Amino acid sequence: MPNRLASATSPYLLQHADNPVDWVEWGDAAFEQAAARGVPVLVSVGYAACHWCHVMAHESFEDAATAAFMNEHFVCVKVDREERPDVDAVYMAATQAMTGSGGWPMTVFTTPTGEPFFCGTYFPPRRVQGMPSFAEVLASVAAAWTTRRDEVEASAGIIADALGEQQAPGGPGVGPSAEVVDHARAGLATTFDAARGGFGGAPKFPPSMVLEWLLRHHARTGDAEVLGMAGATLEAMARGGMYDQLAGGFARYSVDVAWVVPHFEKMLYDNALLLRVYLHAWRATGSELARRVATETAQWLLDELRTAEGGFASALDADSEGREGAFYAWTPAQLRAVLGDDDGAWAADVLGVTDEGTFEHGASVLQRRTDPTDTARLDDVRARLRADRERRPRPARDDKVVSGWNGLAVAALAEAGALLDRPDLVDAADVAARFLLRTHLRRAADGTARLVRTSRDGVAGSAPGILEDYAHVAEGLLALGAVTGDPAWSDAAGDLLETVLARFAADDGGLRDTADDETDAVVGRIRVLQDPADGPTPSGQSAAAAALLTFSSLTGSLRHREAAEAALRGPLLLAERFPRAAGAALAVVEALLDGPREVAVVGPPDDPATRALHAVALRSTAPGLVVAVGAPGADDPPLLRDRSLVGGVPAAYVCRGFVCDLPTTDAAGLARQLGR
Repeated sequence: MPNRLASATSPYLLQHADNPVDWVEWGDAAFEQAAARGVPVLVSVGYAACHWCHVMAHESFEDAATAAFMNEHFVCVKVDREERPDVDAVYMAATQAMTGSGGWPMTVFTTPTGEPFFCGTYFPPRRVQGMPSFAEVLASVAAAWTTRRDEVEASAGIIADALGEQQAPGGPGVGPSAEVVDHARAGLATTFDAARGGFGGAPKFPPSMVLEWLLRHHARTGDAEVLGMAGATLEAMARGGMYDQLAGGFARYSVDVAWVVPHFEKMLYDNALLLRVYLHAWRATGSELARRVATETAQWLLDELRTAEGGFASALDADSEGREGAFYAWTPAQLRAVLGDDDGAWAADVLGVTDEGTFEHGASVLQRRTDPTDTARLDDVRARLRADRERRPRPARDDKVVSGWNGLAVAALAEAGALLDRPDLVDAADVAARFLLRTHLRRAADGTARLVRTSRDGVAGSAPGILEDYAHVAEGLLALGAVTGDPAWSDAAGDLLETVLARFAADDGGLRDTADDETDAVVGRIRVLQDPADGPTPSGQSAAAAALLTFSSLTGSLRHREAAEAALRGPLLLAERFPRAAGAALAVVEALLDGPREVAVVGPPDDPATRALHAVALRSTAPGLVVAVGAPGADDPPLLRDRSLVGGVPAAYVCRGFVCDLPTTDAAGLARQLGR
């Protein structure tokens, strides 16, 4: 049955006309009714395009039990801030004074004469991150009004204290918090190799997840020291022998402490992760070195690992001609033979090739410790050496396609294509994603989406996917959706995450590494089913938390956000003692602490203004930023729902921490909103 908003003219109020809440419009009659009944007034303020306003409406105002409590204990007033900016301004000032922040949805409790005594913004239907549930807020305010009305009217402080007592965290484990991050950051700093970059001693593996965390931490806090640690490590790896100075791409690890001699095997997962980290480093700092490495690594993925079906092979071997590194190492004589005496001697000096050799048999691994002033000469030398190297016997390729590792590649290539203005990279990500969904995805008897772990030559294997496969493929699809604006990608990611929630749930509220119905008896007995530590790739729990959090922000699903936070508890317990093993989890925490921020760009896809706003959003360094772009009227993903053009032109809507800002049509204004 419609409430008393059915005759309203405001589109925002009309959106609430069928709520079971007995809403009334702002006006004297509402407060007269509250005085007659002797109850407080609940004033809910929002606007039609406010994403979190709609989330709260769906979660709470459409819930019959919540509505019944509201109707019994309050007079409920719904206000359109665009229709009544005067009312909005008064209560926003009160909200900011009481809470230190403000935004929409705004929830204000007032006396029957309109004086506010408790204010807030979004409240979830269940507790999240120490935030009380909306039901708890309603019960606390109603109880305080009934038992201590004189005190409530005299002071809002009593209510704030009472509410604060209910926000004490409960339950075992380590939840996401700034304190956990700060403790881990301090511990990591003690292992930093200030002289050579990286963390700890030899062998040195690329700390991809830790570097992503440090970049996000700097973006959130402005901490210059962590940016310095990340930058020094990224530069050392890029200039050392672990990076292929001719064709791009990283080897598995450095056997020495100074990044000189690598283990020459090249893995898809390393290069996908490092491509994304270097891309984000360039986005954050403008480093030309980071941009070059990101560009070359992306091209290397396409040139060396792309399969005929459009997926990406797993690895290149370390050996050729029966010897490790034979394809990559050079002697001074070999340089002279290819380049001539002058260029050969110059190249040996620039690329670190010595008579003694830095590797084996008098050969050296190419390095690039400094950049010469004559970059054109270096480019020419690199091209000639690479062409000659192509005549050598090549390392063998492991051409199986692994679901999770391809998910990492899809995410990295989609972002690289967008940020580097390389549509071909986005196209490659698209083709790989379609291949995964066509070849690696099937439907189980229970209707859930299931991944197989591998395929080869387009034929799927029989091994079931594990948690990291679901998480990384979902993350890749979400990244591709953010870049292309095609909602089919986020929908497909949602299917995979539903399987994660249905089949990977653990008894402690976290996530197992294997599905509960696809684990044989031997694996069930001997395997660690909840390994919280990062290895060469993010732990399954941390990777799932990242995808769940992004999907939650796109859809407003509190269930996915709660699952993300629960999945972090194991990795964050590890982070307290071994932060290097929990970089992926700490990166997700940075996103949680930042909101994460959400940007909905609305406009015709071929409009330059739409593309400009979209590009600004994608260039933001905000940790875990979630971006959706679509035409006016789009409602998939839900972050776009109820968004419209502003003044007839494309607009961007920014939300953060369950609160939405006013939309902007100006790309520079959006950059300021996002802190760039």
